[in-house]
Amino acid sequence: MPPVLEARNISKRFQGTQALRDVSFSLEKGEVHALMGENGAGKSTLAKVIAGVVIPDEGEILVEGRKVTLNHPLQAQASGIGMVFQELDLFPHLSVAENIAVANPAAHESAVVRKRTLEAWSANFLGQVKLEIRPETLLCNLSIGQVQRVAIARALSLKSRILLLDEPTSSLTEDGVESLFALIEHLKSSGVSFVYVSHKMAEVSRIADRVTVLRDGAFVGTRTARDLTSEELITMMVGRKLDRNERTDRSCGPDLVLEVRGLTTSFLSPIDFHLHAGEVLGIAGLVGAGRSELGAVLFGMRPRTGGVVRLKGKPFAPNSPAEAIQSGLCLLPEDRRWEGIFPQMSVRENASIVILKRLGRGMFQKESQKVAEFQTKLAVSAAPETAISNLSGGNQQKIVLARWLLADPAVLFLDDPTRGIDVAAKEEIYKIIDELAVQGKGVILVSSELPELWRCCDRILVLQEGRQAGIVETKDSSQEEVMQLATGIASSVA
Repeated sequence: MPPVLEARNISKRFQGTQALRDVSFSLEKGEVHALMGENGAGKSTLAKVIAGVVIPDEGEILVEGRKVTLNHPLQAQASGIGMVFQELDLFPHLSVAENIAVANPAAHESAVVRKRTLEAWSANFLGQVKLEIRPETLLCNLSIGQVQRVAIARALSLKSRILLLDEPTSSLTEDGVESLFALIEHLKSSGVSFVYVSHKMAEVSRIADRVTVLRDGAFVGTRTARDLTSEELITMMVGRKLDRNERTDRSCGPDLVLEVRGLTTSFLSPIDFHLHAGEVLGIAGLVGAGRSELGAVLFGMRPRTGGVVRLKGKPFAPNSPAEAIQSGLCLLPEDRRWEGIFPQMSVRENASIVILKRLGRGMFQKESQKVAEFQTKLAVSAAPETAISNLSGGNQQKIVLARWLLADPAVLFLDDPTRGIDVAAKEEIYKIIDELAVQGKGVILVSSELPELWRCCDRILVLQEGRQAGIVETKDSSQEEVMQLATGIASSVA
């Protein structure tokens, strides 16, 4: 019996970058086949070729032994192939039901849209992904984790037999991941096959049947997941043994760089914390707990309704991101596609956009030098004039991080900075966080991964449904304690 999907000798070049080089891949019925590799290895490009989003320069695709032409996503959908993208391709100002139904043959669209019928139809698929929201809710009012589940619901509504999931858990907390895994197992039993693109080795070892590794656009190997150790997988991905760095020994200075007292918004209840020079403060909580809301209000993107904030000892109440940046607080947003990058601009322009006024005479030469320095530091090999939209998601994230490193803020708020980042790049970002702390910067780190918070942070502020559930010292607490606070099981800790 032929594989349900087979890609043969796929090659693709973007400008001067060879994204895929003679790559072959197969998927069996009812299988979860993981695609892994470093940022820029070609994983997402291969998935997009299979989904009809990218047309390969060479190679062919077969579905159940039959050669198919996939030059458009509609052709892939007609062949039973659906894709949930890492950078979600939905419409923020349409409702959840409308996002599931738009351009969806299964929705039986007509000139007259019957709202209640549409909402009832979409509610079934929301139930499948365990998303308890009203179908008429506008997408822009959801968290990114909720939006991701809407995208999965849409793919299910297309009756896809092959689902391509590109970093599907990148914005989900542990409970959301477990829900997704249960859904995948259920769909596997009914014959649905999955191509699962992920950087998370623990996830892959749990959910995948086989693993294929790409490196620099080329095929490295395919292994049975249960027979593959994490060290072997890392070696296949990076071509060397990875030197995992431990947290740099450091001590917080006596000076406070940020003081927050009684901060409230339309969603957040009074938030109280302080941040010392050289300290890394983690922010933990489930999806929708208010982690990103806190960053947005500090960065001048959301109005506050009460409270006092002081930055470097001075009152701090920015009305815009520009005011926040000028005062010395910068935010790396959770959603790089909607809030982080300028997709039509180059790598150089995206990195330097906030510092141009500071450069003065010889601006263009200084700009190029500084951007090149941080590209080297963050291991982004793309040419500076390459459009940032042509980079992998992980490399886009590195360029946004370079932007804020160039701005040299007193406080850097990092909202899930390693989302969609491979294991080697994570280590690079952890090292940069350590360096910032040693330099006396204040760092606030939001993460959905508790081990990451323990690796990087001195203390962790836990949010639960918009309120402050507690602050814990990482050296004196456990991940279980944080989860109890985040879920409301435990009492608040001062």
